[in-house]
Amino acid sequence: MELQQMRYVVAVAEERNFTRAAERCLVVQSALSHQIKALEHELGMRLFARTSRRVEITAAGEAFLTQARASLDAAERAVSEAAAANGQIRGTLTVGVIPTVTAIDVPAALGQFHRTHPAVQIRLRGGGSDEFIAAIREGSMDVAVLGLPDNAPPKGVNARVLARERLVAVVSAKHALSGRRRLRLEDMAGEAFVDFPEGTPGRVPSDLAFQAAGVRREVAFEAMSTDLILDLVRQGLVIALLSPAVIPAGSDDLRTIPVVAGPTRVEYLAWSSFNPVPAAQAFLDSLP
Repeated sequence: MELQQMRYVVAVAEERNFTRAAERCLVVQSALSHQIKALEHELGMRLFARTSRRVEITAAGEAFLTQARASLDAAERAVSEAAAANGQIRGTLTVGVIPTVTAIDVPAALGQFHRTHPAVQIRLRGGGSDEFIAAIREGSMDVAVLGLPDNAPPKGVNARVLARERLVAVVSAKHALSGRRRLRLEDMAGEAFVDFPEGTPGRVPSDLAFQAAGVRREVAFEAMSTDLILDLVRQGLVIALLSPAVIPAGSDDLRTIPVVAGPTRVEYLAWSSFNPVPAAQAFLDSLP
């Protein structure tokens, strides 16, 4: 059994299509299909159920896929560790970034890292803090920027605080509250809100603040994109509680208002607490 065969299995499982998997692996489809059939013959079991139009991984394939990924990760780790011992940084760096990151200029940081370590393949993933923490724990992600409530630091990973900020109310310039210099949570009790999905770290600080104040609020819209959230606010449909740093400069159609005793959010930089790969350590060292 060869590592290349494992790479083909992973590609087909993720693409669910032999043609796209072959393009991804930079081989002709016939060669990829032949290698997978040879592997299935060697194992004595089918890894994929396929027709001319459909490809699905079998139960045996799922079990094989888990170990194949682990083997490929181990092989990549061996190469990167050997290179690091010789003064070179190689391998893959997988970075997770929440939609509301403000404490780090991520593109600039990645650009500087790439210029310093051009042999490292960089992967950038968007998503939520909870999934990033889980991914770091299981070893499928190296570094992530998280946004969490003030009283809920990340667990099971190494982390350092990047910024701590109080959220502000964001309203349309034509909204009845737009002329206020400051607001209390009670002042917004009758308003419709847009916020991140329920239970996500981006929303929890606001939910906790309203609960602590004994104020009920209505979240009428949910979205993961700050651009969509701001567009909904611009239309006068809702108001929002966001980091002031995500509000575009010169937005004449929006107003930001400080909130007395409002929700606080903390941005963290998180990484594996168990033997981070050389590329991850080099990236951490490159940040101020």
